[in-house]
Amino acid sequence: AAAIMQPFIGSEIDAATFERLSREAYSSFRHPDVVPLVQIAPEHYLLELFHGPTLAFKDVALQLIGRLFDHVLSQRDQRVMIVGATSGDTGSAAIDGVKSCNNVDIVILYPRGRVSDVQRRQMTTVDAPNVHTISIDGTFDDCQDLVKAMFNDAPFRDANNLSAVNSINWSRVMAQTVYYFTALQSLGRSASFSVPTGNFGNVLAGWIAKQMGAPIEKLIVGSNSNDILTRFFDTHSMQMTSVVPTLSPSMDIQVSSNFERLLFEMNDCDGGATAQQLDAFRAQGMMSVEPDQYASYIAPIFRAHRSDDAETLSVMKRMYQDHGMFVDPHTAVGIASAEHCAEPGIPTITLATAHPAKFPDAVKKATGVVPPLPEHLADLMQRNERIVDLPNDLQAVEAFVASRQRR
Repeated sequence: AAAIMQPFIGSEIDAATFERLSREAYSSFRHPDVVPLVQIAPEHYLLELFHGPTLAFKDVALQLIGRLFDHVLSQRDQRVMIVGATSGDTGSAAIDGVKSCNNVDIVILYPRGRVSDVQRRQMTTVDAPNVHTISIDGTFDDCQDLVKAMFNDAPFRDANNLSAVNSINWSRVMAQTVYYFTALQSLGRSASFSVPTGNFGNVLAGWIAKQMGAPIEKLIVGSNSNDILTRFFDTHSMQMTSVVPTLSPSMDIQVSSNFERLLFEMNDCDGGATAQQLDAFRAQGMMSVEPDQYASYIAPIFRAHRSDDAETLSVMKRMYQDHGMFVDPHTAVGIASAEHCAEPGIPTITLATAHPAKFPDAVKKATGVVPPLPEHLADLMQRNERIVDLPNDLQAVEAFVASRQRR
């Protein structure tokens, strides 16, 4: 892992220290292989990314990022206030990654009633003086817009030393490239990847890994009913609609932050042109790319599929009946997308992004069985919660964040 990421680190952290921080980060995972590869069909594999402390793929990056923050900040004698938005998994993974950091405070915004009980409690039951959670009356896109607005408010950002852990933070994407390489190394040959995605960060990491030389054939983008990405890959046009609540809430997103990074590459790294395109998209609710851009960047590698809740439940039921295996609804979207888009003779690796116990209601609906929580979270539903309810209002959120800054 350290060797793959080191070129992005440069001289900021010496190689020996970075290797130690990486080793410490991944020692928190419960499986000896960290992210094991499991075969489910002759040419279909699951890459289990949920063996970290909070049972989601985001632990892979955020266990490392917390350590990177604390190391660099202690070297500089500085503090930061992390603010982030979560559609379910980023929040708990970020909180777990920094809860023991001396130089970091964290405030996480989540959409009220739009995350699972397990996801919410993984955030709200952490008893640490530097951890704060805000329940926002709105959608994930509203939460993400509030976070972006705080970063765009330069006086507020600078006064409170704001930093990010959402995948707008490049180090998140950087760390996620690693498991594409390790999966291919375990498999021993080239493969396609099916990636359930809403914010585009996880699949973007695969695209970057391919640019770095990983033998990736195709990247299959799996969407739920909030299918703005699938529609883009099918039609060359991105058109915004309302967010629909689904069984896979971490993908209930219409504005995919990390798509901007791919768009930047498609625009020959022209930041001004990319900004203009995105401003028009936010104003008009739609955006298209030129045919030559699509032909060069999209058509050769990306495929896409949309799974509604009925198909998601069907896959979850079939995986349990055929393999005795629970899968969470996001992973089920990835499996369905792999089955629809896989090419003969090319193995497909589906990213299993969350532990099924994070979504007990969906799993029970599909299989009739409630998956047990791992031992370290067995009493989660009995722990006390700490939540602050706020409206979708920038001024109210900024006032709360400023009041929680430890000087």
